[in-house]
Amino acid sequence: MTHVLSAVAWPYANGPRHLGHVAGFGVPSDVFSRYMRMAGHDVLMVSGSDEHGTPILVLAEKEGVTPVELVDKNHEIIAHELADLGCSYDLYTRTTTANHYAVCQELFHQNWLNGYMVEQTTRGAISPSTGRTLPDRYIEGTCPICGYEEARGDQCDNCGNQLDPTELKDPRSKVNGEVPEFIETQHFFLDLPALAEALGEWLDERDASGTWRPNVIKFSKNILGEIRPRAMTRDIDWGIPVPLDGWRDQPTKRLYVWFDAVVGYLSASIEWARRIGEPERWREWWNDPEAPSYYFMGKDNITFHSQIWPAELLGYAGEGAKGGEPGEYGRLNLPTEVVSSEYLTMEGRQFSSSRGVVIYVRDVLDRYQPDALRYFICAAGPENQDSDFTWREFVQRTNSELVAGWGNLVNRTASMIAKNYGEIPAAGPLQPEDEAVRAAVLTGFETVGDLISRHRQKMAIAEAMRVVGEVNKYVTDTAPFKLKGEDERERLGTILHVLAQCVSDLNTILAPFLPHSSNAVHATFGGEGQFMPMPRIEEVADLDDGRAYPVITGDYTATPRWESRPVTVGAPVAKPTPIFTKLDESVVEEELARLGAE
Repeated sequence: MTHVLSAVAWPYANGPRHLGHVAGFGVPSDVFSRYMRMAGHDVLMVSGSDEHGTPILVLAEKEGVTPVELVDKNHEIIAHELADLGCSYDLYTRTTTANHYAVCQELFHQNWLNGYMVEQTTRGAISPSTGRTLPDRYIEGTCPICGYEEARGDQCDNCGNQLDPTELKDPRSKVNGEVPEFIETQHFFLDLPALAEALGEWLDERDASGTWRPNVIKFSKNILGEIRPRAMTRDIDWGIPVPLDGWRDQPTKRLYVWFDAVVGYLSASIEWARRIGEPERWREWWNDPEAPSYYFMGKDNITFHSQIWPAELLGYAGEGAKGGEPGEYGRLNLPTEVVSSEYLTMEGRQFSSSRGVVIYVRDVLDRYQPDALRYFICAAGPENQDSDFTWREFVQRTNSELVAGWGNLVNRTASMIAKNYGEIPAAGPLQPEDEAVRAAVLTGFETVGDLISRHRQKMAIAEAMRVVGEVNKYVTDTAPFKLKGEDERERLGTILHVLAQCVSDLNTILAPFLPHSSNAVHATFGGEGQFMPMPRIEEVADLDDGRAYPVITGDYTATPRWESRPVTVGAPVAKPTPIFTKLDESVVEEELARLGAE
């Protein structure tokens, strides 16, 4: 058994999630985590709502509420969305907990003690009309390197280079369009150049492993070329205080939201351990150099996970050019792999909540089966290249693959057993065609499992559905529905037993992708209880200040193993109801009308 950390990107608490968000981090991380549990590993899957930063302040002011009220509302919305999607977090928490504040401040303080947080005078932007500080991400202009006209003040999304807002050509505020005014201000910078050699060695090691997606490792190594100190504090009053004398009491100096967000993987692990009454248990995933860690996100977050977060960890351990020693958490593991997905567009356009080009997760979950959405993301999502969500393809894949393929196999197998026996029959002597189809399904455990473990989920689900097709062909070839004579009854029972076994095994193979329906298939063939454990929402009190908030958690100890289990002869099988809902073609026009699309 290996301890496996599944570190899932923290969704920003500025509103509900859209499909582009969960396609990048939500479903891929859950498929991987569920499979790794089934393969016998001790998985810790953590995340939470990212709740600090200027966008929260701006939105709260616009809605006439406090930042706390805004993030409380949105954290609850997001938690319920992810739980209903079936994301099996051990803990989904938030960044406004006292525990998170303490862990962030420890990481910052030890980096400072080791010499990797350097105080510098810099030029900060303010809004001339309001006097409010404008964060780098709220300034837009033309990139001085590639000429992209919508580069942000901290990074150009087109060429990937780190920027300073003072370098932008024709800078403007994204809040109101005015030209920002730049004034001198003091901030702490993470000394990335002093950590560059250690970062480079780590990336070379990761490159040599051959496991990272080519676009991710290439981008990560490219950004090392222009590495320079990066500000880790901000002029803002909403966030985590800087834990140094002369700074902690300053009302408008806070830790950078991205410094605090990536620390969340560690703070959530610590909170989980404290909540189960084993406060040091998190170390099994963070201090054991043999424990792998996988970070799931969209490609716009690669910089923070392959440069900033590893640099913070190296600085904390004192492993940069300035030396130093680890803090109380010891030497913390760097990411084994940054599993970054590309972008999901919608009907050919980029998702944009502000422009109304958006499909919210809640709307899909309210109208369609969660596993239909999970299936689409796994089969057609942006795993290694940008992909487009269209309602036409969603309907087509649901009907022709889920309903007509897997759903049809489950339904007709259960129907024939219910009609002829009412229970799973015993098998007589197996014929070559019976042996062949069983071998094909058993091979799926190895091929599909290997692909999931290497984050090739699109190929994995395609392989699983190919095997479904082979079993459907077996039904056609053996034609059990034609075996009606008494002298054919043993052969009928054998075929239906083989089919029940194939469906049971395929249900196991498809379970990481389709956990909700795996429970329904399990029940159809006489199974009791949940086949795949599901997450739950739990209201908890903050461990340090008592404030209540919802978390996602769950008990996944009953997760089935990634292996064939003999079906139980005599298990009752009643006439089934369809596992998947066939969608009417009118869905396409209805949904496009909701979007205002042609």
